[in-house]
Amino acid sequence: MLRVQRMLDCCAELLDEVGYANLSTTRIAERAGVAIGSVYQFFPDKKAITQALGLRFLDQFAARIADRLSGGAHNDWIGAIDAVVDEYVDMHRTVTGFRSLHFGDIVDPHLLDRGADNNRVISVRLRRIIVSHNGLTDGEELDRAVHVSVEAADAVLKLAFRHDPEGDPDLIAEAKRLVLSYLSRFSDPDGGDDPW
Repeated sequence: MLRVQRMLDCCAELLDEVGYANLSTTRIAERAGVAIGSVYQFFPDKKAITQALGLRFLDQFAARIADRLSGGAHNDWIGAIDAVVDEYVDMHRTVTGFRSLHFGDIVDPHLLDRGADNNRVISVRLRRIIVSHNGLTDGEELDRAVHVSVEAADAVLKLAFRHDPEGDPDLIAEAKRLVLSYLSRFSDPDGGDDPW
């Protein structure tokens, strides 16, 4: 529904302008040009709106990665890691609200799903994309490896953007290097590119 998407767009704009602490359903309604009752028809509070926005960001992130991997430019798992980090960095730089919300940790570490940490939700989605793209065998080891990689990359990427709104390029490179180094232990002993 266009009205809901407009509310989410306005929420994203306001997050960048005033931050989550100063965000309110009233401000979102005013920015969207709708009655406050229209906001409450879909969202009981500002947390619910930011949850919907975080899920929209996750869908965008997953779609962008899948598109990039489907383009054939990243046929191996090393290329897949580059694509994931590059898309995260690009969203941070270009998608309104993403640099302020990311996937919701500023609001709640379980914003995307009450039963799982936000990074866990992200790692499951990324694992599905990687399995689908590379035809890898899914399993506990792959699940753990992707989850650890997401946690590690998240920490370094947050550091990269802490003092540089465009992201410190050296720290972004370190995030890639860290994940590649970790995943290299899974490399095919015959020299192939399939880590699993």
